[in-house]
Amino acid sequence: MLTIYHKCPLQEEKCNSDFVSFSNKQFCKMSLVIPEKFQHILRVMGTNIDGNRKVMFAMTAIKGVGRRYANIVLKKADIDLDKRAGECSEEEVEKIVTIMANPRQYKIPDWFLNRQKDIVDGKYSQLTSSYLDSKLREDLERMKKIRAHRGLRHYWGLRVRGQHTKTTGRRGRTVGVSKKK
Repeated sequence: MLTIYHKCPLQEEKCNSDFVSFSNKQFCKMSLVIPEKFQHILRVMGTNIDGNRKVMFAMTAIKGVGRRYANIVLKKADIDLDKRAGECSEEEVEKIVTIMANPRQYKIPDWFLNRQKDIVDGKYSQLTSSYLDSKLREDLERMKKIRAHRGLRHYWGLRVRGQHTKTTGRRGRTVGVSKKK
């Protein structure tokens, strides 16, 4: 059991809990009860998730899952957003994983997914963890192979998205200017 002291908005006579005074201020004593089956670290989709964080924010530790995607997955799974990740049961975690693996079956719109019209098979999907890294690597290799402008810029180690490179983004040794006498 964890004891927390907070400034109570109620007056002393209205509040049911004990009052403690620190440095001439009144604080209400309350306790947080951690459930018996609380998991401090969850392993989901090859990623360690902090069980103390709220479920939506804890899921963002998985690569390829942001706050918006985590929010819609939890709503489809019918899981309370205020729940801590460690309080989730095994069935709830399995339901989250199945929805994240098959988002189109649970009517998550195509524009929400991070892999749209895949170049190989034309499918829409949500890539997570190591699959996301491997697909990005494959895309870069394909662009380099077909000698596309973006692929060449990646190959040369230059900026890809049209930025100016005359003064910024310099790497390597700095060359000083010698003063004339």
